Amino acid sequence: MGGAKVSDKIGVIESLMNVADCFLIGGGMAYTFLKAQGVDVGSSLVEDTKLAVARKMLERAKIKGIKFLLPVDHLVASKFDNDAEQKVVDNKSDWDGFMGLDIGEKTVELYSEAISSAKNVFWNGPMGVFEFSNYKNGTNGIAKALTESKAMTVVGGGDSLSAINQSGFADKVTHLSTGGGASLNFLEGADLPGLKALL
Repeated sequence: MGGAKVSDKIGVIESLMNVADCFLIGGGMAYTFLKAQGVDVGSSLVEDTKLAVARKMLERAKIKGIKFLLPVDHLVASKFDNDAEQKVVDNKSDWDGFMGLDIGEKTVELYSEAISSAKNVFWNGPMGVFEFSNYKNGTNGIAKALTESKAMTVVGGGDSLSAINQSGFADKVTHLSTGGGASLNFLEGADLPGLKALL
């Protein structure tokens, strides 16, 4: 799961906790989870009103024995700009006003290892600001890991589709779902009017 906000993914994460063995979190939403654990995330995008929800999710995952992997290193920048000053930091670094714009190489390796042993992978949301050339490596790394996996791989959502198309690996994924919000609603267990009509 990636993308900007935890609030957009609360329902689907809670629903998938009934079936998933492992969650890999990236994008802007990762910084809310990291801050909830006491990590200094500088000026990164954080939903402060969702910190308690994030802590609750992490605790629930722990109780259920679900791996809930968060980034261990990050490409950060002094501002939201492709050409801003950049550096790589970990979760113990002083971010000093920098903001996270992509997952780092160690995180790509960690997540790729988890994907390599999976039987099914659902991916929604980029790992960083892939629209900027300097912050697309994390997303591309995960896209590559999906294509090297023997799992059934499903990618859903507009940003995710744009990212995987941009990476050049789209033709190696089992299924591309153009219904981003609809695919999340489906995984949450909500009624979809189109499917309901067919049934």
